[in-house]
Amino acid sequence: MDWPVAIRRHWFVAARSDRLRARPLAVTVLGVPLVVGRMPAGGVFAFEDRCPHRQVPLSCGRITAQGLQCPYHGWTFGGDGRCTAVPGLAPDTAAPAVSARTVACQEHDGLVWVRLAAPAGADPARPALADTPPASMIAGLAGGSSLQWQACWKAPVLDALENFLDPLHTHAVHPGLVRRDGRRRPVAAAVRTTDEGFRIDYRGQEEQSGWLYRLFESPRVSECAVFAGAASARLEYRYRNGSAVDITLHFTPAAPDETHVFANVAVAGRRAPRWALRLFVQPLLARVARQDQRIVELQAANRRRFGDSAAVSTRLDLARPYLAALWQPGTQFCRETFERDVVLYL
Repeated sequence: MDWPVAIRRHWFVAARSDRLRARPLAVTVLGVPLVVGRMPAGGVFAFEDRCPHRQVPLSCGRITAQGLQCPYHGWTFGGDGRCTAVPGLAPDTAAPAVSARTVACQEHDGLVWVRLAAPAGADPARPALADTPPASMIAGLAGGSSLQWQACWKAPVLDALENFLDPLHTHAVHPGLVRRDGRRRPVAAAVRTTDEGFRIDYRGQEEQSGWLYRLFESPRVSECAVFAGAASARLEYRYRNGSAVDITLHFTPAAPDETHVFANVAVAGRRAPRWALRLFVQPLLARVARQDQRIVELQAANRRRFGDSAAVSTRLDLARPYLAALWQPGTQFCRETFERDVVLYL
């Protein structure tokens, strides 16, 4: 699949920083095989996963003091992609003026980001929602911790994104855990575009009917969903006691039906040591994630059975119009109809 240039100009998460160890790492972003790693000096790099000499995957090589070394003939490349050494050359002979093909690369808050195509206009200083947790969340709040995990869903990125931003599936897919179908109540949703994407503010849901809320939350003062860039989204919860919880997911398509999900849950303003989050919260969140993965993969498999993606939407499908216009070339987007106030029964 040829991904639109407009999509290739966005930043995507390639890997978690803690996976960059002594050896290079093979990843795939938008169908492009890449090798990412960390040079001895500490900087991260991202190249196309092939040596310019004989096209052997550089991810099968090793990182030396001089750079990334190809496993075939030992050609070595520095962090800027330039060849630094060719074994067999005379000692006084300069390395050839060739380079591995580089990809723009940044590292922020434990994630390595790549961008496959140069931006059309101004280059954003940081990828969308790269701050984990966001500075606006932790300002003035004492204490806090976070959890991270990664998964691979056999489903299109569009459907994975919509699933995360859609509250109406939670009664059926996560019954009792996130919400209870028999305890729905009206919630006002205000949908607005932003400079980087859109946000949905919810009002009238101080409490939620599922076990996750009962066990780990308290009355809320605000709740919103934020989408930015091409495939980053965040659920932001603020509480009457002054605390805050943010759940951030970054989605990276490897192929049309394969999406990597990088998740972070950040808690601030309450006593929440990391060990407690891992012991008590993570198992339940992992169950929610598996339920979401199952339903989205089931959706993808059934679309393949029928050979088309025909679908009906209503005004309750808040995020779909924007996401479809972004990820499905030719889909029309109307800001006037997208921005709206809707009452959902959650």
